[in-house]
Amino acid sequence: MKQKIPELNAHYKLWLSLKNDEGILGDGKWRLLNAIEEFGSISKAATNLGISYRKAWGDLRKVEELLGISVIERHRGGQAGGSSEITEQGMNLIKAYSRFHNEFESFFQKTFKKFQNEISTL
Repeated sequence: MKQKIPELNAHYKLWLSLKNDEGILGDGKWRLLNAIEEFGSISKAATNLGISYRKAWGDLRKVEELLGISVIERHRGGQAGGSSEITEQGMNLIKAYSRFHNEFESFFQKTFKKFQNEISTL
């Protein structure tokens, strides 16, 4: 008697690294940059994503250091508080990674569907 294969989900992590495998940019840092664009603040973006300000700040510095570009322009606070905005280079990085991520997601889903079809006949 043939058993039916249960419904499966597939997951992946996607990130870019240097040749020495030091991580530069992945979905977490990409979401952080998008949140900064949305909220205009590293602090608000970090809170929204459930990460510490210190981690957010460290991630941003790492991206800038390893890519050699400035992704954030910071404005010190005053009575109204500080703000941050994404630089033109940062926006280009977000757009390029978004395209890369979306194309990879599409490929991944097509490939997973083929896999599901193959194992459905087991």
